[in-house]
Amino acid sequence: MPSTHKKVIVRKADRDSVSGYVSPANFVVDGKLELLNTSGNVVAVDLRDIKAVYFVREFSDSEVMSRKTFTTRPRTEGLWVRLKFKDNEVIEGIMPNDLGQNPAEGFLINPPDLRSNTQRVFVPRASLNSVTVIAVIGAARRRRKGPPDTRQVTLFEP
Repeated sequence: MPSTHKKVIVRKADRDSVSGYVSPANFVVDGKLELLNTSGNVVAVDLRDIKAVYFVREFSDSEVMSRKTFTTRPRTEGLWVRLKFKDNEVIEGIMPNDLGQNPAEGFLINPPDLRSNTQRVFVPRASLNSVTVIAVIGAARRRRKGPPDTRQVTLFEP
């Protein structure tokens, strides 16, 4: 097993959970999540049975995400999204502005509180009712370098 495997807690739609390790580069294969559980067995879990996959610092039985929404506008660059699950639970997060970086099977988001145990969350498309983009948060616009254009007509100078 490569040392790049990440700790995850998989929450299933039936409220059951499985802890284990996944390869962050290719954890979804043929519509199934490939997971090395804590007993050392490779388990393939169908994405239709998964509510969310939480990439965590440590395995724990406590609540996976303590805060599920942002209290203020986030500062991290990306798409601020609200995900509504089929059981009406709502979580928010930041995902890359380039949707090509997301896997086709679901959405990979950064949670509101990055200091908590949960570092990232993968949510399969099949477990969602809706995805709402709340805001596009981008880098500050950069000003052009160089002299001003003398061909531009000024409107408010005397």
